[in-house]
Amino acid sequence: MELSRRRFLQISSATVTGLAAVTSLSSITKGAKKIEEKTGKPAKGIQKIPTYCDLCFWKCSAVAYLKDGELWKIEGHTNDPLSNGRLCPRGTGGVGAHYDKDRLKTPLIRKSERGEEKWVSVTWTEALDYIADKMEKIKIEYGPESMALFSHGVGGTFLKHMIKAFGSPNETAPSFAQCRGPRETGFELTFGDIVGSPERTDIENTKCMVLIGSHLGENMHNTQVQEFAKANKKGATFIVVDPRFSTAASKAKYYLPIKPGTDIALLLAWMNVIVNENLYDKDYVEKYGFGFEQFAYEIKDYTPEWAYPRTGIDPKVIRETAYEMAKHKPATIVHPGRRTTWYGDDSQRSRAIALLNALLGSWGRKGGFFMPTKLSIPSYPYPEYPKPERGRVDNPDERFPFAKGELLANGIREATITGNPYPVKGWIIYATNLLQAIPNQEETIKAIQNLDLMVVVDVVPSEIAGWADVVLPESVYLERYDELNISPFKEGFVSIRQPVVDEPSHQKPNWWIAKELGKRLGLKKYFPWNDIEDYLDTRLKSVGLSLERLKKEGVVKAPKQPIYFEDGVQPNFWTPSGKIEFYSLQLKEKGFDPVPKFTEPESPPPGYFRLLMGRAPVHTFAKTQSNPILKDMMEENSVWINNDIAMRYGLKSGDYIKLKNTDGVVSNKVKVKATERIRPDSVYMVHGFGQRSKMLKSTYLKGASDAQLTTKYKLDPLMGGTAMNVNFVTFEREA
Repeated sequence: MELSRRRFLQISSATVTGLAAVTSLSSITKGAKKIEEKTGKPAKGIQKIPTYCDLCFWKCSAVAYLKDGELWKIEGHTNDPLSNGRLCPRGTGGVGAHYDKDRLKTPLIRKSERGEEKWVSVTWTEALDYIADKMEKIKIEYGPESMALFSHGVGGTFLKHMIKAFGSPNETAPSFAQCRGPRETGFELTFGDIVGSPERTDIENTKCMVLIGSHLGENMHNTQVQEFAKANKKGATFIVVDPRFSTAASKAKYYLPIKPGTDIALLLAWMNVIVNENLYDKDYVEKYGFGFEQFAYEIKDYTPEWAYPRTGIDPKVIRETAYEMAKHKPATIVHPGRRTTWYGDDSQRSRAIALLNALLGSWGRKGGFFMPTKLSIPSYPYPEYPKPERGRVDNPDERFPFAKGELLANGIREATITGNPYPVKGWIIYATNLLQAIPNQEETIKAIQNLDLMVVVDVVPSEIAGWADVVLPESVYLERYDELNISPFKEGFVSIRQPVVDEPSHQKPNWWIAKELGKRLGLKKYFPWNDIEDYLDTRLKSVGLSLERLKKEGVVKAPKQPIYFEDGVQPNFWTPSGKIEFYSLQLKEKGFDPVPKFTEPESPPPGYFRLLMGRAPVHTFAKTQSNPILKDMMEENSVWINNDIAMRYGLKSGDYIKLKNTDGVVSNKVKVKATERIRPDSVYMVHGFGQRSKMLKSTYLKGASDAQLTTKYKLDPLMGGTAMNVNFVTFEREA
């Protein structure tokens, strides 16, 4: 799943000339200075400074406004292909990150037992010297590979660089094994390529879109939601499959309230109808497909009647929705989703989604999946990293044969507990709350107790920070430079994140932390640039751009390139056969089903309900709950309970209850939302609440934590992802 496999636009000296013609920008974003040069006094009036957002991985470009030198508001950047001049609620609420009263202010060193949240404030010199000393001791006793980095977001770039220069291959993001990993595995096994981030879904041109547990409008990814609205206005058909009647379901022509865990059965039945009734894109399949005859034989018995008792979906509805998809091919998208770690068969479920898209001919086609382009800017000319003596720690003996590319965060945790294949003794955790991100908090705490060093770099004192030896306060994204954003998308572009305001206290940017720590570790040659501006300008000048220009314009776009097969994009499928693999010999050789098969999910015990979780449009994971602007819009979560079940238990909306899972773990109190919009066998919560960090005073014990209740998980046998929708809960009355 290496991104280098994807088709990217390469900038040459010829194309740099073309850049100037497409990047004219109004004078509103020509940069600003907070101090007037002539008077030396704070600037008056409105100033506008371009940057890009950090509230999710989408990284929309934005314009930050200063009013009389003070941070005022943020809007979308009109020249940005991701935001199109508009931000989501989280993006516009980014101002609150700067003003958050719970922010970390100074470096902290633990003065008592881990988890007690008792600290000594220290200087940056003291903190970094302490960390470097511990890392050197770990290197001498166990080897550099015994250090691991967990990071989330572009801000981790320089810490990743530092840990590789130190000699460790063990850097990862929980967002892979806990989120999109099965999706990328399923699609790569089918098409030889991944979906990527941002997703390559051509929603604005689709005529039919199928959402399977994907909550567009609640899981707020800016461009997708804007395109969803455009497609809806143009009359596109939406088919929504979900145990819960989501916001997207309210726009659907067909809503299918599926039994949780039976998605593969429905997907097989849809494919059965489309193949048996010759509704698939025959020319596309014949030209690009491999193993279609074997695939067709494998699915011949999976009729809508077979699927009905398993999924709860009427055979007539299964057929009607299959006809609807086929009618609009190839401009039909069966959306691949984002967090795809559900029931343990997730790579095969994602592969089934990929196969259904292949039957409809949507991969590489307008209204389906476009072929992204990327403005390629060479990396900084660093020295070659030292070659680790030991390989990655997360997947010993290739237990998960398709765990390629990114490491498994849960695999690093397991190695920290067991010492297999070798001991892990140091963790650096950047911008991710592992206690909320990885299932089974008890296992995470057990691993932490085996560490000689744990460092947390964050902007707020998250729950995981309470277990650290050292906590380092980072600048928020409006106060720092970061790596360039050159995400692959419909247009190649580069955008910048730059300081808009100063840090309010002793916070420091991630690049400075990595560089200063690198110097103490003897890695000075890996940080040859003077500062971040020097680093960025060196990269930009290598393609004829400059930091000065990008600081003024915010976004520079490359000339548009074709993104569909029908417009001249050369189809490439990086599979062993060089084609779309309907029947996977790769899987068969490793002992897995070459075509997905359905396995009946476990049912809840009597009196228990399947715990489902999702997102809210005003919060990002578990990291924005203390943001005063976003907190004002949603201070706590609630638990959705089917109205009939609520009546049976004597519950009504607004009541507070506690949830207890089958392992006896009891949540904080949480407000009931009694509704007809969820199946009777399930309950639903928004993720990220119920935090237990005492230093996060504004969010302490607000709502309930699904992560706390997620004590059970299943490992995807193909790539090791952690399936988290396998927990069941019951209700306890709150007096």
